Amino acid sequence: MTQSEEKDKFVPAIDQLWKFSAGLSKSIAVARWIGYGLLILAFFDVVEIFVPPLFMNPAWEFQTLGQLVERVPVPLLGLALVFLGERDQRTRLEPLILSILSWLALLVGILFFLLVPLGVVNTIRLEARNTEQIDQQVEQRQAQIKQVEVAIEQATTVEQMQLLISQFSQGRTPQIQNTQQLAEVKQQLSTFLEQGETQLQEQAQSQKKSQRWGLLEDSVKWNMGALVSAALFISIWRLTGWARRRD
Repeated sequence: MTQSEEKDKFVPAIDQLWKFSAGLSKSIAVARWIGYGLLILAFFDVVEIFVPPLFMNPAWEFQTLGQLVERVPVPLLGLALVFLGERDQRTRLEPLILSILSWLALLVGILFFLLVPLGVVNTIRLEARNTEQIDQQVEQRQAQIKQVEVAIEQATTVEQMQLLISQFSQGRTPQIQNTQQLAEVKQQLSTFLEQGETQLQEQAQSQKKSQRWGLLEDSVKWNMGALVSAALFISIWRLTGWARRRD
C-alpha cells in the first residue's frame, strides 16, 4: 500500500472526527447559554424569596431557608453548564464573568454553611412558640370551662339551671321537674365538663406532638440540604480555579 493510499484511508475518519468536534462545540455553546438563562431565573427566584424581608422573624427565616434549599438544583445546573468546556471558545467578556461566578459559588457555599446554625436556632424558637400558643389556647378553654362550672354551682333553682342550659344549647331547654332532677343535671354537666377538660389536654398533647414532628422533619431536611448545597457550591469553586487564573 502506497503512502497516498494510506492517507486516503484515514481521510473519512478525520472528516468524521472533525464533524463530531464541530457539532460538539455547537452543543456546548447552546448548553452554556441555557446555563446563563438558568442562573438568571435563579436570581429572580431569590429576589422573590427575600421580598418583603422579615428578618428576626423565626418563621420567615425558617421558610426562607427551606425555599432556598429547594431551589438549589437550578443554580447548580446553571453553573455546571456555564463552566462546561472551560476556556474553549469563549467570548471576550466571559473570562471575567466566569471568574465572578466562581467566586460567587464560594460565597454562596459559605452562606449556606452559615444558614445551618440559624436553621437549628429557628427550629428551637418555633418549637417554643408553637408550644406557647397551644398552652395559651388550652388556658383560655380551661378558663371558659371553669366559668361554666362556677355558673353551674351557683344555679340553685330550676329556673336558673334551665336558663343556663339554654345559653349553651341554642335555646333548647330540658324539662327539670324537681330538685332531684336539678341535682342529677348538675352532676351530668359536671361530668361532661371534666371529660371535656381531659379531652382538651389530650388534643393539646397530640397537636404538640404533631407540630413537633413536622417541624423536626422540615428542619432535618432543610438543614441537611443546606450542608449538601454548601459542599456542592464550594466544590464548584475548587474545581473552577482555571476560571480565576489570569493567563
